[in-house]
Amino acid sequence: MGVFDRISRVLKASFDALVSEAEDPERVLEQAVAEMQDELIQLRQAVAQAIATQKRTERQCHQATATAAEWYQRAELALQVGDEALARDALTRRKSYQETVQMMQAQLEQQATIVQKLKRDMVTLESKIADARTRKDLYIARARSAQASQRLHAMLDQMNPQGAMQSFERMEQKVAELEARSAAIAELGQDDLAQRFAALEQGSDIDADLATLKHRLRPSSRLEPDGESSEA
Repeated sequence: MGVFDRISRVLKASFDALVSEAEDPERVLEQAVAEMQDELIQLRQAVAQAIATQKRTERQCHQATATAAEWYQRAELALQVGDEALARDALTRRKSYQETVQMMQAQLEQQATIVQKLKRDMVTLESKIADARTRKDLYIARARSAQASQRLHAMLDQMNPQGAMQSFERMEQKVAELEARSAAIAELGQDDLAQRFAALEQGSDIDADLATLKHRLRPSSRLEPDGESSEA
């Protein structure tokens, strides 16, 4: 099964889990992105291994090519000294190395194709992970908003608007009673003050009447001989 098939299964399983109310959307999305990141790490390791194998094959191919060239030079040397049989053996060995080079070149072409495909897959996966992270943040924000809205609706459902209004009306009546008491106390205080001033004014009148009465009842001066009192 390919890398993207596994990623597709991971994402499908993650979003299927979101359907269940028992699952935490934020945790599931974080886990999905983490699994995709693990897939990317494995893919990078595969790319590195493929490149290492390609490099090793290239070195072996270069070595085989150099060895084939050496056997060709030996065949030339054998002919120069008149040893045709030795030259034939050298050419036979050279042909063996040439076949090895041809086989390795075919392998290199296959390995280059694999490396290029793995690199393209890795770039595609990195792009998908970046997109998944962006979508994850969006989905988490939406999930948190939905959960907050759900809690708010649940709280509103538990509230008793009628009872709340009754409480406000009861408090309004209580405040009105307190205001009435305060006004009554103020009014009583003003009446008491007025009564005190009235009593003071009344006391002044009584004092004046008392002084007049005392003056009238004061012992008269000595009577005149004709029986009339003298003027004071």
